Amino acid sequence: MRALLALYAVDEAEAQELMILARQARQRGWWEAYKDVLPSRYSTYIGLEAEAESLCSYESLFLPGLLQTEDYARAVIRGALPMATEEEVDNRVAVRIARQRVLTADGLRLWAIMDEAALRRHIDDDGSIMAAQADHIVTMAHSPTVTVQVIPYTAGPHPGMHGSFGILRFPAATAHDVIYVESMAGDLFLEGEADIKRYTGIFEHLRAVALSPYDSLQVITKLAHA
Repeated sequence: MRALLALYAVDEAEAQELMILARQARQRGWWEAYKDVLPSRYSTYIGLEAEAESLCSYESLFLPGLLQTEDYARAVIRGALPMATEEEVDNRVAVRIARQRVLTADGLRLWAIMDEAALRRHIDDDGSIMAAQADHIVTMAHSPTVTVQVIPYTAGPHPGMHGSFGILRFPAATAHDVIYVESMAGDLFLEGEADIKRYTGIFEHLRAVALSPYDSLQVITKLAHA
């Protein structure tokens, strides 16, 4: 596919869209049942996530979707989409929980970095949802395929303050890396070499300024059970 796109001198933006469509054409997953209720680009992301061998994820305001409990997911989805119906919220929650099978059934390797702000946001009145959420993250982090880090407020300004993103990596013979950036203006999929290099460099910087995985789990537990 890439050879043909280069042969016909297709511009980079259009080439990226065609590559995504090519991947979608090979995918017939569980998320197809929700295609009528999910944005098309979110469905595309789920398909890519299911195909990837690893995900480097940075979250600035939410806890990582693949590590969310059902109660936490419901609370943040309802808060982020105040105009959504209960059915729409239920569908979103169901999809988010179903996505998590990539960590258990498919063996996706996850390296998740989150800003301290995501841990300090009040989700419920009595703190029980966040306490259970923290315990779940700690449990998942003991898996050999899951690594969790927290960037504390004391780290000061850092490149992740521009917003959340994920780096999806695929088997070398299958596809190039894909950068996923979610925003209010729409989701972006970046496959250009310069973009991949830039976001990979940012993620390496975030790993360096974040607390160690061990210290991160201590902070997660302390903040949620305070």
